[in-house]
This record gives sequence, structure tokens and C-alpha cells, in this order.
Amino acid sequence: MDRRTLLSLGALGAGTLLSSRADGAVKLFSSPLLPQERAHRPLIVLQLSGGNDGLSTVVPYAEDAYHRARPSIAHKKDKLLVLDEYRGLNGELKRLRAAFDAGRVAIVEGVGYPKPNRSHFQSLDIWHAADERGRGVGQGWIGRACAKACAGDSNPNLVVHVGANVPYSLHSLEHPAATFVNPAAYRWAGGEHETDAYAKASGAAAEGDEMAPEKPVRREGESSVEFLRRVMNDGHSSSLAVRRAAARYQTPINYPRNDALATSLRDVAALVNSEIGSRVLSLELAGFDTHTDQRNRHDNLMRQLDGALGAFLEDLGRSERGQAAIVLVFSEFGRRVAENGSRGTDHGVAAPLFVLGHRIKGGLFGKHPSFDKLDAGDLAHTTDFRSVYATLIERCFALEHEYVLGAKYALVPVA
Repeated sequence: MDRRTLLSLGALGAGTLLSSRADGAVKLFSSPLLPQERAHRPLIVLQLSGGNDGLSTVVPYAEDAYHRARPSIAHKKDKLLVLDEYRGLNGELKRLRAAFDAGRVAIVEGVGYPKPNRSHFQSLDIWHAADERGRGVGQGWIGRACAKACAGDSNPNLVVHVGANVPYSLHSLEHPAATFVNPAAYRWAGGEHETDAYAKASGAAAEGDEMAPEKPVRREGESSVEFLRRVMNDGHSSSLAVRRAAARYQTPINYPRNDALATSLRDVAALVNSEIGSRVLSLELAGFDTHTDQRNRHDNLMRQLDGALGAFLEDLGRSERGQAAIVLVFSEFGRRVAENGSRGTDHGVAAPLFVLGHRIKGGLFGKHPSFDKLDAGDLAHTTDFRSVYATLIERCFALEHEYVLGAKYALVPVA
């Protein structure tokens, strides 16, 4: 940065953001907050890892090209939950179909991004960063949103991930995610010595402890002792609050038994309905990389997803805060149109995603990709995923979305 640029930045004054775009353009943003009062709608994000086959989730049963491309694994109309004269939901999504009919499920079709990447890791980085540069942008999109909407909030449970691996979307210098697999085993593992506390807080959990917090970051002007004491205090208060919320939660809703996703979603419901103040809660369901035996494997996943999400959505309806929550269900990409030689499908591009909640606008959104205009054998995207993010940023955080995403996108009116 030369002296002229530095002086220009100083003249902009506080409350203004200068954003450098990947194409070299520079855009100025004023205050990020929207005129209305800050939103406090909990955001729950469920990642379907592996690349969910959209054509087996929202099935274009009336498309002849679909049946020609998948002679072994195509779904017939009589096995589907028909939505209209063209498409139907996978037959295993019975509870979600009922929620769709009640206006609590929005299906956004053809979601993807320009110049798609078919690598699991690189595509996830793009989704998590909301930018084609992936991790090169710094913090994840949720981390950036929280930094603007929740500045000065020291709640260690502001962002929570239920699972072993924290997604990059939650990466934040100011609000690192509290992470656990089982809340009953979520314990702070610090000792009397600050150095030992720092090591534990950085992820070296004690034997048998499932705590795995994101590595804490020292704040500007914070001494080493202050930093270590803050880390230790945050860890103690976070783990205690999570354990209490999970242990005290009672619900009449019957979640599927012996199901990891259902158990995790019940824990999320407990945190949503508690007083710990979590704004974002994240989960993952893996197993969607269906290169072989897709029909059986994918139907089983749809059955698991339907049982867990159906119970969770019903549970959210029991409280004011739960009714305000918005649930995003996405995957890093769809699958190819044509089946492969192993009765599966390989990595593709566009796919539908779901937005659920009691105060959303349900229905079908976006445009189903054309089978006549394939992208190297894949469905080309018709909706940029950042349009969905933009909507969630404005509805859940009351932020001008371009302040977080670095550009303006058309909103998808799902909420």
C-alpha cells in the first residue's frame, strides 16, 4: 500500500469499508447494518457432504432425457411424492413433503456458481468462503457475517458446530466456534497453568474429552496472561452452558433412535431453546459421494434426512425462538446427469438446496436447469448460491449482504 492509498483510506472515516474484488475493482460500502432492528433469527446450517444427487432428491420424472441418461437408477413417478406435472420429491422424504405442503420448506433449484470446481475440497472451500478464491479470502462467510453483526459480543457459544470437523464457513478471528460431538462429554480441559490451558484450548484435548474448539486468536493489545485467562474462562463457561442446556432439555417430539443426525439435531434444538445465545449452529451429514450403488445408498440417506429433519422442524415449532429459526441444507455440488458403469453417478455441478423454517416462504424457487443445455454433461447452474446466502445474511443478521459477500446478488425470497 503506497502513501497516497493510505491517506485516501484515512479520509474515508470510520464506518466505511473498502473491499478489494478478485478482478481488481474496488467498492466502497457504508455501514453494514440495515435500517431495521438487528435480526436475531437463529441460523442452522446442515451440510450434506460428498455431493448430493439433486436428480434423485427433486426428481424431474417427466423429463425423457433424465430416464434415458439413467436406465438403472432413475426414479419412476409412481414411487415419488409428486409436486407438479414435472417434478417430485424422493419417495423417502415423506415428512419433508408434509412440511412443504404446510409452507415450511423452500426448494431452490439449479444452485451452483460460475466456473464450477468438481473437487470436494476446493468446491467446499468456495461454498464456505462464498468466493471463488476459497480460503484466500481469510474468514468464512459466516465468520464475516458474525464479525459485522455481533461486534463486541464475547459469548463463547455464539457459533456452535456439532461434529468432529469445523467447516471453514465458521472460521473467525473474533468468534471461534464452540465444537462438540456429544454435549455430555464437552468439558473444558484446562489446568492451573496458563500454558497448559492454551495447549488444551488449541485442540490438544484430554484423553476421553470430545472438546475440539477452533484455535483462539489473541486480540490486539491483549497481553499473554490476559489472552490465556480469557481462553480458559471462555472454555469453562462454554462447556458448562452447553452441558446444562442439553441435560435440561425436554421435548415430547420423538426423534429417530440410534441415529447420529437425529441426536445432533435434538442437541441443536436444546441449544436453540436455551439461554446460551447461539446465533449459528452447524452440522454435517456425510455419505453422499455415491459413485456406486447409488439408488440404495441415496434412498437410505434420504430416509435418514427425512426422519431427523422432520422431527427437528416439528420441535422448532414449540417455541418462539425455534419458530424464528431458519435451516439451510446444502451440498458442495450435484452429480452428473448420466449414471456410470457402477450404477452410481460422478461429480457434477448444479443441484437443489433446501431452506426450512416456520416463518419462511415455502415453495419452489429458481429455475430447473435445462437438459438441452448441459455443461460438459452436467446440469448448468441457474441460481448462484450466494443469492441464497445474501437472503440469509439480511434475514438472520440484518446486514447489507454485499458488505459480507463483497458484491450484490439477487435475493431469493424464501424468507
